[in-house]
Amino acid sequence: MRHRKAGVKLSRTSAHRKAMFRNMVTSLFKHERIKTTDVKAKELRRWADKMITLAKRGDLHARRQVMAVIMEKDVVHKLFEEAPARFAGKNGGYTRVTKIGFRAGDAAPMAMVEFTAPKVEAPAATDA
Repeated sequence: MRHRKAGVKLSRTSAHRKAMFRNMVTSLFKHERIKTTDVKAKELRRWADKMITLAKRGDLHARRQVMAVIMEKDVVHKLFEEAPARFAGKNGGYTRVTKIGFRAGDAAPMAMVEFTAPKVEAPAATDA
């Protein structure tokens, strides 16, 4: 039985799988959207939503937990600056997985992962 075993194995070792999703979640927050296979996209959604929830909390411990996953310090800083304002009215469902067809080489189903909330622009400073 496979009860209470969250996540997918994807025919990889645990170290390879963890490194792959750390790279993918870093790229997602860096570029706002990424294209990947459908199964990886659905698993990436779990990782990304957890990072956004921690960023909304905003304390030092949450920042250190996110730094343990996301591999670039400037991406973590960007996440903690934007996430509280961008996802303030939501309690989950921060990412969207859209199927976009099949890959040419092996016909694997492909998907686009992107954020559901639009990017919040900083108000322009006016000199009075």
